[in-house]
Amino acid sequence: MSESARGVGQAKYRAFARRLLPEIVKKPLRRLMGYGRPGVGGVRFGDFGRTDPISRDYGYDRGTPIDRTYIERFLGEHASQIRGRTLEVVNDDYTARFGGQRTTQRDIVDMRPENIRATIVGDLTNLGAEWNDTFDAIVLTQTLHLIFDLHGAVSALFRLLKSGGTVLVTVPGLTPIDHHQEYETWYWSLTEASACRLFSDVFGADSTHIAVYGNVCSAVCFLEGLAAEELKPEMLDARDRHFPVTIGICATKD
Repeated sequence: MSESARGVGQAKYRAFARRLLPEIVKKPLRRLMGYGRPGVGGVRFGDFGRTDPISRDYGYDRGTPIDRTYIERFLGEHASQIRGRTLEVVNDDYTARFGGQRTTQRDIVDMRPENIRATIVGDLTNLGAEWNDTFDAIVLTQTLHLIFDLHGAVSALFRLLKSGGTVLVTVPGLTPIDHHQEYETWYWSLTEASACRLFSDVFGADSTHIAVYGNVCSAVCFLEGLAAEELKPEMLDARDRHFPVTIGICATKD
């Protein structure tokens, strides 16, 4: 059969299918065959057709930031690991919320002496030897990317944990960069591979578990500054490791 004859046959088949198939069947078929994707020049940019984001405050001014939803989802999935004596940076909001009565003592570390809630004043990555093997759990959300010496920071976390203790860390993937005071020290965004290598080198591959949250839709919306409440659940829930908004690391000291 010639190419022209084959093309005519396919066109007749599509016309026949359009007449007979109900819409409830045609829609999934279009998606399956890629017909739902706009062609070149057919993309409608709508509210995203701008060079300035809708919000420059991660969506806080519109609701809950999308990455914050993923951070809390990760902590919820590993809440059982937050127990005993815990450590968190700046405040103990997450160790209290997700650890609850499983925690026996919740410490807070901060470099700023004016933080009256801090029980430890100092640099998390450079605490003295008296803090070695102290904590059952460390929660470190959206902080590691502000530390230039990543390997040194992860080694410090390992040193501070008791044997059997766990660190729960979240880091940014695809993200806007803070335009306030953190801009000058925002050194890194990680990938699944770099996070796995970074923690596996210290904790061991068998003791390191990585979770990736996000997809192309939630990543674009996060970059634009939309809030989680503005997305349908399926837009938030879908996971595509090629578009990581937030990366969660659970590592245990054996």
